[in-house]
Amino acid sequence: MTVKEVTNILEEFAPLNYAESFDNVGLLVGNKNADVTGILVTLDTLENVVEEAIIKKCNLIVSFHPIIFKGLKKITGANYVERVVIKAIQHNIAIYSMHTALDNNQAGVNAKICEILGLVNTKILIPQKDTIKKLTTYVPINAIDTIKEALFNAGAGNIGNYSNCSFTTEGVGSFKANENANPTLGEINKLHHEKEVQINITFSKSKEEKVLNALFKNHPYEEVAYEITTLENKNQNIGMGMVGELKAPAKEKDFLNFVKKQMSASGIRHSTFLGNNISKVAVLGGSGAFAINAAKQSGAQIFISSDIKYHEFYQAESKIVIADIGHYETEQFTKNLLVDYLTKKIPNFAIHLSESITNPIKYL
Repeated sequence: MTVKEVTNILEEFAPLNYAESFDNVGLLVGNKNADVTGILVTLDTLENVVEEAIIKKCNLIVSFHPIIFKGLKKITGANYVERVVIKAIQHNIAIYSMHTALDNNQAGVNAKICEILGLVNTKILIPQKDTIKKLTTYVPINAIDTIKEALFNAGAGNIGNYSNCSFTTEGVGSFKANENANPTLGEINKLHHEKEVQINITFSKSKEEKVLNALFKNHPYEEVAYEITTLENKNQNIGMGMVGELKAPAKEKDFLNFVKKQMSASGIRHSTFLGNNISKVAVLGGSGAFAINAAKQSGAQIFISSDIKYHEFYQAESKIVIADIGHYETEQFTKNLLVDYLTKKIPNFAIHLSESITNPIKYL
């Protein structure tokens, strides 16, 4: 199995085009055509992680965080990023990062937090925009079933809990083929009218290439008329953070003690307790201050995240409890999630959960 074949499997789970625009995801180091001897899954790719990969004979590191985030102008080993890249290249180790592509996955980072905290009835906290597209195309009536089936098989027409969704309108199309054409219907240099069906069908943007390939492969016309538009509808299955409910309400302090234990947090920074019972919880792995307002609007009584600054705690405004449990702590179970996924997809393959400690923050 090659690096590319493994990353294709990962991208079925977390398509890279769902990553945030500021991010740097995908294959960061290495040859995509190299054969994989073993996979090491980690939260961060540091020098000790590369050493672990060498010892375990893994030449592909699947990392949540990207070791290369900004452009490198020199690679001299002057800092930890450059040293990691040099060591990986010296030992022919590829490094692949998922980061916000996995953050935005409904079954990704935040779903894992919800699972650990026992939350139910979960949904995306901040649905991602511009991820739903609509295909409009025109086909002769006798080809409608073939085209629709091909598009459905390519992943189009899925809306929430429903599949095979489309809308069709009958009409008449016209065209005139010139001397260089090879028309399926009609004659050269003669205006032709054909009863056609307009198909409208939605799909997620990660499926665009597959949907278009299915259209072109199965459409009977030499030239396929189609258009793709991006819809303003929010995608409720893709986005940052999650909100869910506790099976039974809990007092604020009791719930935070539960969170501290479940997430192995050494300490929790939080805003003022409001004396409310906690029944609805918002979570966002990693730096989550940007989601404070969304958490308040969701009706949650508490927001679990990290990297909250001093003045950002004021945004609680006596409407919610903000709890910072630590960046590493919110994302630590991500590598377990990826190991479980890869093990199911590639059974009997050397997939290792990194044992290296990569949390840079210590507590006295």
